[in-house]
Amino acid sequence: MAKKTTHRSFNDVLAILGGQKFDVAPANEGAKRTPNAFQVRKYGCAAEIAAAPDGSVEILARPGWVLNGEIARLLDRGYQKFFKTSKLEIPASADHLRAIHDFSEELNEATGGTTLYNESLGTTSNVYNYDRVKGQK
Repeated sequence: MAKKTTHRSFNDVLAILGGQKFDVAPANEGAKRTPNAFQVRKYGCAAEIAAAPDGSVEILARPGWVLNGEIARLLDRGYQKFFKTSKLEIPASADHLRAIHDFSEELNEATGGTTLYNESLGTTSNVYNYDRVKGQK
């Protein structure tokens, strides 16, 4: 069952994140090129957020590890997780995954987002790409 916390305004979330020692700065380009988007960083991870039309928080770029200034996607190939950017791909270590998990939980709590059981067990990937089931129906 999903656990939902109270909805907070975008300005309240920015204040909470600043109080929890997140680095909050305007996003350079924004994932969806949204004006007034902010990038929040902590533990070597980052995500991009902006104000939704209803005044709440919209997550533009999911939390990921920062590689060469870019938020990397987490790719699961069944035997190993990798971080992938537009120019680089590296294997993910247990410390990286722990940092993303902690970052995601703290960001979710600050924004008043929905907490899901499967996400509380560990880090979820952006992409699942198993080579043994590729092309099978």
